[in-house]
Amino acid sequence: MKKEAVLQRMKEDCLIAVIRAKNKEQGEKLVDSIIKGGINFIEITMTMDEGNPVEFIAFLAQKYKDNPKIVIGAGTVLDPETARLVILAGANYVVSPAFNPETIKLCNRYRVPILPGVMSPTEAIMALEAGCDVIKLFPGNILGPAAISTYKGPLPQGEFMPSGGVDVDNVDKWLKAGAYAVGTGSSLTKGAKTGDFEAVEAKAREFVEAVKKARS
Repeated sequence: MKKEAVLQRMKEDCLIAVIRAKNKEQGEKLVDSIIKGGINFIEITMTMDEGNPVEFIAFLAQKYKDNPKIVIGAGTVLDPETARLVILAGANYVVSPAFNPETIKLCNRYRVPILPGVMSPTEAIMALEAGCDVIKLFPGNILGPAAISTYKGPLPQGEFMPSGGVDVDNVDKWLKAGAYAVGTGSSLTKGAKTGDFEAVEAKAREFVEAVKKARS
């Protein structure tokens, strides 16, 4: 998928599921449940306890290759070496918890959207200067929804995606504050801890409905 198409779809869907899977088996069940619940953007983090997350991304890219709605990405990417591996595996976008110029340079080289994590205006400006189309506000639970309007004061050209602390009860606040998209993880996937994947699917549906209400 071309970079422009990924970014446009991200803005339209504006909801990214962040998957920190224990292993491939749990991860596949999580992804399937979340997709059934209506969320199409899947971010697989590099923090899998057992197994290889890059291989898991390759598996998902192959599994959903005939479903144009599903967009697979990689999260917790800390360096350009990992970024290149996940891109080769089929990741359509890359997310990082921090600002790493070399990772951004590599993703730009291959025209893959890169969302670096920032926590200050200085980092946000550096990300814009490095060519990032969307910037990740992280951790969102510390910054809060008001951070977006605050950042957009001096940086109206910036697009921001919060991650961390986004849940069904506050997703409307983030979107109304001007978020380009939102990333949600633990509040969406907590049912997996007890093997309750139906709860994960139900929570995904709640998120989708909450986003629709906020945008209407």
